Amino acid sequence: MTGQEQDRSRTFRIDLWATIVAYAVALLMIVLATQLHAQTYTVLHNFAGSDGDSPQAGLTLDRAGNLYGTTRYGGSYNAGTVFKVTRQGSGWIFTPLYDFRGGSDGKSPDSRVVFGPDGSLYGTTTYGGGYQVGVVFKLQPSASACKTALCPWTETVLYSFTGQSDGGVPEGDLVFDQAGNIYGTTFAGGQGDCVPLYTGCGAVYELTPSQGRWNATVLHTFTGLSDGGSPTSGAIFDQAGNLYGTTYVGGAYSLGTVFELTPNGSGWTENVLHNFAAGSDGASPESGLTFDSSGDLYGVTAFGGSHTYGTAFELQAMNDGFSYSILYNFGLESETPVPTLTLDSAGNLYGTAQSGGTGNVGAVFELTPSAGSWNYISLHDFTFSSGGYPLGNVVLDAGGNLYGTTPYGGTGEDGVVFEITP
Repeated sequence: MTGQEQDRSRTFRIDLWATIVAYAVALLMIVLATQLHAQTYTVLHNFAGSDGDSPQAGLTLDRAGNLYGTTRYGGSYNAGTVFKVTRQGSGWIFTPLYDFRGGSDGKSPDSRVVFGPDGSLYGTTTYGGGYQVGVVFKLQPSASACKTALCPWTETVLYSFTGQSDGGVPEGDLVFDQAGNIYGTTFAGGQGDCVPLYTGCGAVYELTPSQGRWNATVLHTFTGLSDGGSPTSGAIFDQAGNLYGTTYVGGAYSLGTVFELTPNGSGWTENVLHNFAAGSDGASPESGLTFDSSGDLYGVTAFGGSHTYGTAFELQAMNDGFSYSILYNFGLESETPVPTLTLDSAGNLYGTAQSGGTGNVGAVFELTPSAGSWNYISLHDFTFSSGGYPLGNVVLDAGGNLYGTTPYGGTGEDGVVFEITP
């Protein structure tokens, strides 16, 4: 071997070892972060198919500390379920509330159920209904006395989407205004050509009760162009009555937007607050937005950022609009964050990542502000045997405990409901 070949071989070995050491250090940092901020992770329920399969949304917490959620599949008809988990002593009791049949009542809920002003549960299904492109539904306890331990609730379909101008395939949480009207988004329907299997790029809609029925009004139909397209996460109100949300595609760079809808008397006007460009700012947000007490908005993108695994971002309220900034670039510790972030009273943010972590099947994390930057804390790295690949947000109770779901893993590999305690 010549001297030049020896130098090349030596350089290759040095580069190889440097790569191995760098990767080992990265993994060690992940492990140390997990150990330094160890939490107690408990599986509250393992799904087995008959009671539900693949809970893809987060949970809703009532004032008594009970948890409510949905599964996309499973149940008696394999069309999804709505369930309740109740604390009883030192344990938890799982109760099925409703099994979707997959017909006019809806099929495959992909978002949380939320409480309406009347105390009933409201939600959407992505499929089913009269046109098989989803419904908005209401669930109430049975009006008659229940003679068994398992008492299914009564479902009422409030609206069945047509997939045309009113939208189709609703995703994301519903939200109510002060008058009791319902607002939400659809992934498809309307204008444009964003979704190959359906017509259109989605819409923002309002449902208004009138004489025993609910009437739909489209507030904005996305075109997939500069206004964005295919929202997946619903919308939220500010104190002035404006709506805010994200789109997965469209915008100036076709990689999604953050938008605002403002009522103008005769309708609603859309304003794009940020166009994602796939660089350091992130790309393709699947999550909704979260307000803090100052009117600033927080969210995550599934891709983009300096490591290409997604970003956490802030839109800070200014006198003339919003200023966009990156809070954190996700890497091997938590790849592809997709759900809406949860904010606590101290200003910390909580969320889940679909993959990454020490087991590479996802993580629950906390982002904490410190001296002008944000620190990442791993609260739990999934192992699949006790859950994996989370897609829903986490909910925080008054005691600082976190609750959520995973669509996979657990003893039956059909997903779990979990609790993380400090």
